Amino acid sequence: MKKRFPITLGDIASRLHVSPVTVSKALRDQPDISKETTIRIKILALEMGYIPDYTARNLASNNTHTIGVVIPKIAHSFFSSVIEAIYDAAHEQGYEIILAVSQEDASRELQHLHTLISMRVEGIIITVSQQTKDYTFFHRVKEFDIPLTFMDRAVDVEGFSKVLADDRGGAYAATEQAVNAGYSRIAHFSGYPHTSIGREQLLGFESAMKDNNIEVNPEWVIQTGFSEQDGYDGFLRLYRSGNMPECIFTVSFPVALGIYRAVRELKLTIPDDIDLISFGNCTLDNVLAPSLTYIDQSTGELGRAALNLTIKNIQEKDKFVPQTITLPTRLVLRGTCLPSIRRNIPSSPVSIDKSGVILGYIPTAGSRGKTRKN
Repeated sequence: MKKRFPITLGDIASRLHVSPVTVSKALRDQPDISKETTIRIKILALEMGYIPDYTARNLASNNTHTIGVVIPKIAHSFFSSVIEAIYDAAHEQGYEIILAVSQEDASRELQHLHTLISMRVEGIIITVSQQTKDYTFFHRVKEFDIPLTFMDRAVDVEGFSKVLADDRGGAYAATEQAVNAGYSRIAHFSGYPHTSIGREQLLGFESAMKDNNIEVNPEWVIQTGFSEQDGYDGFLRLYRSGNMPECIFTVSFPVALGIYRAVRELKLTIPDDIDLISFGNCTLDNVLAPSLTYIDQSTGELGRAALNLTIKNIQEKDKFVPQTITLPTRLVLRGTCLPSIRRNIPSSPVSIDKSGVILGYIPTAGSRGKTRKN
């Protein structure tokens, strides 16, 4: 098959007996080209299959209208929802998104940042990997005059904008719900302490336990990653220790999902043998039995806020002031971590009370309240 060479401005110009400069101006709707000539040029460009070289044009103007986004996982439902919101918000404002996935690998994350800088992105949104401990290169990004926004997981460095969920407040609410359900032997599967999520959620957990006069058992604060396998492995270690809590609060939905899998394989039941509450969820929660009570992070709002703040920082570089946006979380009551009278009632939220807590339970066939074993 004969190779087809790209149509150039000169090809169009020669067909219409005008200069390439005239063609270029017409395709950019410049006012010094007549409307009639502009229409003729655009029609012929379409007929000939002309494709503008936007990269060259944008580089010439130092304005690429692209934003790089680096996330640790794409399969995680939390990140897929966030990315969808970022794409929609970017499209509305005329920006394109270049997505990179670190797979929770700090070296791959660094490589992605190098690549995005070489592609002349105008801004970067990043959720750091769970391995990231060296923050030197983030300052290098600033030296290239590229605004960088930390999203969801922040690092303890000054001079950057951050968009976060209220991890501490959400963890406090989750722990308080476990206490209200009648539990005092409560474990926390936490993220790594060098991550903002792990650190803030642990502080919220400890604060709620203290406020309810319950001592935290160090053996029940288990550092995990954020994946399903981390939850599975963590629960097996806990079970084999022979010192089981009554309820577990997990740092993420995938960690909770791993616990569901381990519980099933061990032929245990939720909530009779172990109860569960999670920070975050996904649509898969609808098929879990019982359905999972969780802290809602408003993923769409998180993605839009990160994108909007990044564009603001791009447009106001000369007046840039680092800003931290912390979005509220809310408790969503489903079929786990409930007072005994409501136990074993898989449900869907149907109404919202004044405090923002989603309420309302639709009993499934054969569901009945059970008394928790002490």
